[in-house]
Amino acid sequence: MLSCLIIDDEQGAIDILSTFIEKTPFLNLEGTTSSPIEALSIIENQTIDLVFLDIHMPQISGLDFMPLIKGRTKVILTTAYSEFAVKGFELEALDYLLKPIAFERFLKAAQKALNANIEPSARWQPAEKEDDYIFVKTESKGKMMKVNFADIMYIEGMKNYLSINTKEDQVVTLLNIKDLEERLPARQFMRVHKSYIVSINKIKAIDGNQILFTDMKAYVPLGDTYRSAFFEALNQKMMGGKK
Repeated sequence: MLSCLIIDDEQGAIDILSTFIEKTPFLNLEGTTSSPIEALSIIENQTIDLVFLDIHMPQISGLDFMPLIKGRTKVILTTAYSEFAVKGFELEALDYLLKPIAFERFLKAAQKALNANIEPSARWQPAEKEDDYIFVKTESKGKMMKVNFADIMYIEGMKNYLSINTKEDQVVTLLNIKDLEERLPARQFMRVHKSYIVSINKIKAIDGNQILFTDMKAYVPLGDTYRSAFFEALNQKMMGGKK
Protein backbone atom coordinates (compact mmCIF):
# COMPACT_ATOMS: atom_id res chain seq x y z
CA MET A 1 0.00 0.00 0.00
CA LEU A 2 1.37 3.41 -1.05
CA SER A 3 0.45 6.49 0.98
CA CYS A 4 -0.38 9.43 -1.30
CA LEU A 5 -0.60 13.20 -1.13
CA ILE A 6 -2.28 15.43 -3.73
CA ILE A 7 -0.89 18.96 -4.22
CA ASP A 8 -3.01 21.04 -6.60
CA ASP A 9 -4.58 24.50 -6.51
CA GLU A 10 -7.70 23.38 -8.44
CA GLN A 11 -10.38 21.63 -6.38
CA GLY A 12 -11.72 19.92 -9.49
CA ALA A 13 -8.34 18.27 -10.13
CA ILE A 14 -8.10 17.23 -6.47
CA ASP A 15 -11.57 15.63 -6.65
CA ILE A 16 -10.69 13.65 -9.79
CA LEU A 17 -7.38 12.38 -8.39
CA SER A 18 -9.03 11.53 -5.07
CA THR A 19 -11.63 9.42 -6.89
CA PHE A 20 -8.93 7.66 -8.91
CA ILE A 21 -6.94 6.88 -5.74
CA GLU A 22 -10.04 5.45 -4.04
CA LYS A 23 -10.54 3.12 -7.04
CA THR A 24 -6.94 1.88 -6.91
CA PRO A 25 -6.51 -0.92 -4.33
CA PHE A 26 -2.82 -0.32 -3.56
CA LEU A 27 -3.12 3.47 -3.00
CA ASN A 28 -4.17 5.22 0.20
CA LEU A 29 -4.89 8.97 0.22
CA GLU A 30 -3.29 10.61 3.26
CA GLY A 31 -4.31 14.15 2.42
CA THR A 32 -4.75 16.95 -0.12
CA THR A 33 -3.57 20.54 -0.14
CA SER A 34 -3.43 23.53 -2.46
CA SER A 35 -0.40 24.92 -0.62
CA PRO A 36 3.12 23.73 -1.42
CA ILE A 37 4.27 25.21 1.91
CA GLU A 38 1.78 23.05 3.80
CA ALA A 39 2.78 20.08 1.65
CA LEU A 40 6.42 20.43 2.75
CA SER A 41 5.33 20.17 6.37
CA ILE A 42 3.20 17.09 5.65
CA ILE A 43 6.05 15.33 3.85
CA GLU A 44 8.49 16.14 6.65
CA ASN A 45 6.18 14.87 9.40
CA GLN A 46 4.35 11.95 7.76
CA THR A 47 5.32 8.94 5.67
CA ILE A 48 4.31 9.82 2.14
CA ASP A 49 5.28 7.35 -0.58
CA LEU A 50 3.87 9.19 -3.57
CA VAL A 51 2.91 12.78 -4.39
CA PHE A 52 0.64 13.84 -7.26
CA LEU A 53 2.02 17.31 -7.91
CA ASP A 54 0.55 20.07 -10.07
CA ILE A 55 3.13 22.25 -11.87
CA HIS A 56 1.26 25.58 -12.03
CA MET A 57 0.58 26.74 -8.47
CA PRO A 58 0.85 29.97 -6.47
CA GLN A 59 3.77 30.49 -4.07
CA ILE A 60 5.98 27.73 -5.53
CA SER A 61 5.67 25.95 -8.87
CA GLY A 62 5.75 22.18 -8.90
CA LEU A 63 9.14 22.20 -10.66
CA ASP A 64 10.60 24.47 -7.96
CA PHE A 65 8.96 22.36 -5.25
CA MET A 66 10.60 19.08 -6.29
CA PRO A 67 14.19 19.96 -5.24
CA LEU A 68 12.88 21.04 -1.83
CA ILE A 69 11.69 17.53 -0.90
CA LYS A 70 15.15 16.11 -1.73
CA GLY A 71 13.92 12.75 -2.96
CA ARG A 72 12.00 11.92 0.25
CA THR A 73 9.03 10.76 -1.81
CA LYS A 74 8.28 9.80 -5.40
CA VAL A 75 6.53 12.37 -7.57
CA ILE A 76 4.06 12.10 -10.43
CA LEU A 77 3.54 15.47 -12.11
CA THR A 78 0.07 16.57 -13.21
CA THR A 79 -0.41 19.49 -15.58
CA ALA A 80 -2.28 20.75 -18.62
CA TYR A 81 0.99 21.81 -20.29
CA SER A 82 3.11 19.22 -22.15
CA GLU A 83 6.13 21.51 -22.61
CA PHE A 84 7.36 20.84 -19.06
CA ALA A 85 7.77 17.07 -19.53
CA VAL A 86 11.51 17.13 -20.22
CA LYS A 87 12.24 19.35 -17.21
CA GLY A 88 10.08 17.13 -15.05
CA PHE A 89 12.00 14.01 -15.99
CA GLU A 90 15.30 15.85 -15.50
CA LEU A 91 14.13 16.41 -11.91
CA GLU A 92 13.45 12.64 -11.69
CA ALA A 93 9.67 12.75 -11.73
CA LEU A 94 8.35 9.21 -11.88
CA ASP A 95 5.74 10.05 -14.50
CA TYR A 96 3.97 12.97 -16.18
CA LEU A 97 0.17 13.05 -16.45
CA LEU A 98 -1.49 15.50 -18.83
CA LYS A 99 -4.86 16.93 -17.80
CA PRO A 100 -7.60 15.93 -18.37
CA ILE A 101 -6.30 12.65 -16.94
CA ALA A 102 -7.91 9.36 -17.99
CA PHE A 103 -8.16 6.69 -15.29
CA GLU A 104 -6.34 4.13 -17.47
CA ARG A 105 -3.35 6.48 -17.79
CA PHE A 106 -3.49 7.27 -14.06
CA LEU A 107 -3.45 3.56 -13.20
CA LYS A 108 -0.44 2.97 -15.44
CA ALA A 109 1.50 5.70 -13.59
CA ALA A 110 0.37 4.36 -10.21
CA GLN A 111 1.55 0.86 -11.11
CA LYS A 112 4.92 2.31 -12.08
CA ALA A 113 5.12 3.89 -8.62
CA LEU A 114 4.23 0.58 -6.97
CA ASN A 115 6.82 -1.34 -8.97
CA ALA A 116 9.48 1.23 -8.12
CA ASN A 117 8.65 1.17 -4.43
CA ILE A 118 8.75 -2.53 -3.50
CA GLU A 119 10.79 -5.66 -4.16
CA PRO A 120 10.14 -7.42 -7.49
CA SER A 121 8.96 -10.63 -5.75
CA ALA A 122 6.18 -8.73 -4.00
CA ARG A 123 4.95 -6.62 -6.90
CA TRP A 124 1.23 -6.27 -7.44
CA GLN A 125 1.88 -7.05 -11.11
CA PRO A 126 4.98 -7.25 -13.35
CA ALA A 127 6.96 -4.07 -13.98
CA GLU A 128 6.44 -2.28 -17.27
CA LYS A 129 8.90 -2.94 -20.02
CA GLU A 130 11.76 -0.52 -20.50
CA ASP A 131 10.79 2.77 -22.12
CA ASP A 132 11.41 2.74 -25.86
CA TYR A 133 11.07 6.45 -26.59
CA ILE A 134 11.69 9.94 -25.24
CA PHE A 135 10.22 13.40 -25.81
CA VAL A 136 12.66 16.22 -26.57
CA LYS A 137 12.26 19.96 -26.98
CA THR A 138 12.95 21.22 -30.49
CA GLU A 139 14.26 24.52 -31.85
CA SER A 140 10.65 25.71 -32.24
CA LYS A 141 9.36 27.30 -29.04
CA GLY A 142 6.81 25.13 -27.27
CA LYS A 143 7.24 22.21 -29.67
CA MET A 144 8.28 18.75 -28.50
CA MET A 145 9.07 15.68 -30.60
CA LYS A 146 8.68 12.03 -29.75
CA VAL A 147 11.79 10.07 -30.71
CA ASN A 148 11.62 6.27 -30.80
CA PHE A 149 14.88 4.60 -29.79
CA ALA A 150 14.38 2.08 -32.61
CA ASP A 151 14.51 4.90 -35.20
CA ILE A 152 17.77 6.51 -34.04
CA MET A 153 20.81 5.92 -36.25
CA TYR A 154 23.26 8.17 -34.41
CA ILE A 155 23.41 11.24 -32.17
CA GLU A 156 25.83 14.12 -32.67
CA GLY A 157 26.80 16.61 -29.97
CA MET A 158 27.15 20.23 -31.13
CA LYS A 159 28.29 22.42 -28.21
CA ASN A 160 25.06 23.01 -26.25
CA TYR A 161 22.86 21.17 -28.76
CA LEU A 162 22.31 17.61 -29.93
CA SER A 163 21.33 16.39 -33.37
CA ILE A 164 19.35 13.14 -33.16
CA ASN A 165 19.53 11.51 -36.59
CA THR A 166 17.11 8.94 -37.91
CA LYS A 167 16.90 7.52 -41.43
CA GLU A 168 14.17 10.01 -42.33
CA ASP A 169 14.68 12.96 -40.02
CA GLN A 170 16.99 15.10 -37.89
CA VAL A 171 15.83 16.47 -34.53
CA VAL A 172 17.89 19.28 -32.98
CA THR A 173 17.42 19.75 -29.25
CA LEU A 174 19.00 21.68 -26.37
CA LEU A 175 20.50 18.76 -24.42
CA ASN A 176 23.86 17.62 -23.09
CA ILE A 177 25.23 14.48 -24.78
CA LYS A 178 26.17 12.93 -21.43
CA ASP A 179 22.66 13.44 -20.02
CA LEU A 180 21.07 11.80 -23.07
CA GLU A 181 23.59 8.94 -23.00
CA GLU A 182 22.43 8.11 -19.47
CA ARG A 183 18.79 7.92 -20.63
CA LEU A 184 19.47 5.61 -23.58
CA PRO A 185 19.40 1.81 -23.13
CA ALA A 186 23.04 0.70 -22.88
CA ARG A 187 22.37 -2.53 -24.76
CA GLN A 188 21.28 -0.52 -27.84
CA PHE A 189 23.53 2.54 -27.84
CA MET A 190 27.24 3.22 -27.40
CA ARG A 191 29.46 6.29 -27.21
CA VAL A 192 32.09 6.00 -29.96
CA HIS A 193 33.49 9.54 -29.95
CA LYS A 194 33.34 12.53 -27.62
CA SER A 195 30.67 13.98 -29.92
CA TYR A 196 28.86 10.85 -31.15
CA ILE A 197 26.62 8.05 -29.89
CA VAL A 198 25.58 5.27 -32.30
CA SER A 199 22.80 2.70 -32.41
CA ILE A 200 24.62 -0.64 -32.45
CA ASN A 201 21.78 -2.32 -34.37
CA LYS A 202 22.00 0.24 -37.18
CA ILE A 203 25.73 -0.28 -37.92
CA LYS A 204 26.34 -1.64 -41.43
CA ALA A 205 30.15 -1.68 -41.48
CA ILE A 206 33.30 -0.40 -39.80
CA ASP A 207 35.91 0.90 -42.20
CA GLY A 208 39.06 1.95 -40.36
CA ASN A 209 37.95 4.81 -38.13
CA GLN A 210 34.58 5.24 -39.81
CA ILE A 211 31.26 3.70 -38.74
CA LEU A 212 28.79 3.26 -41.60
CA PHE A 213 25.04 2.79 -41.25
CA THR A 214 22.40 0.72 -43.01
CA ASP A 215 20.53 2.68 -45.72
CA MET A 216 22.37 5.90 -44.85
CA LYS A 217 25.24 7.70 -46.60
CA ALA A 218 26.44 9.47 -43.46
CA TYR A 219 29.20 8.01 -41.31
CA VAL A 220 30.45 8.62 -37.77
CA PRO A 221 34.11 8.78 -36.68
CA LEU A 222 35.40 6.19 -34.21
CA GLY A 223 37.51 8.00 -31.62
CA ASP A 224 40.74 6.46 -30.34
CA THR A 225 39.61 6.85 -26.72
CA TYR A 226 36.48 4.75 -27.36
CA ARG A 227 37.94 2.25 -29.84
CA SER A 228 38.89 -0.54 -27.41
CA ALA A 229 35.58 -0.48 -25.53
CA PHE A 230 33.68 -0.40 -28.81
CA PHE A 231 35.36 -3.49 -30.24
CA GLU A 232 35.13 -5.27 -26.92
CA ALA A 233 31.35 -4.77 -27.01
CA LEU A 234 31.24 -6.14 -30.57
CA ASN A 235 33.53 -9.11 -29.87
CA GLN A 236 30.75 -11.63 -29.35
CA LYS A 237 29.37 -10.81 -32.79
CA MET A 238 32.77 -10.84 -34.54
CA MET A 239 33.96 -13.72 -36.72
CA GLY A 240 37.33 -14.24 -38.40
CA GLY A 241 40.43 -12.05 -38.73
CA LYS A 242 41.75 -9.49 -36.29
CA LYS A 243 40.41 -6.09 -35.51
